[in-house]
Amino acid sequence: KPCPLCDEAKEVLEPYKRRFILQEVDITLPENLEWYEKYRYDIPVFHLNGKFLMKHQVDIQKFEDQLMKLELQNN
Repeated sequence: KPCPLCDEAKEVLEPYKRRFILQEVDITLPENLEWYEKYRYDIPVFHLNGKFLMKHQVDIQKFEDQLMKLELQNN
């Protein structure tokens, strides 16, 4: 903290907040060492449904496409 890149990403995702649950992970905490070692130079990083989706910034088209696929699978 602070994380301006994370804050910016959350703003971009705000219109979609009713369609997914955002779980933030502070990679600087000792219990998140694995994530820190993997992503310390690549924040923010996004996983969707447990799978890597994107890093550095929100690719809104990619996000929408993957979110739509998940929603169709769950219907």
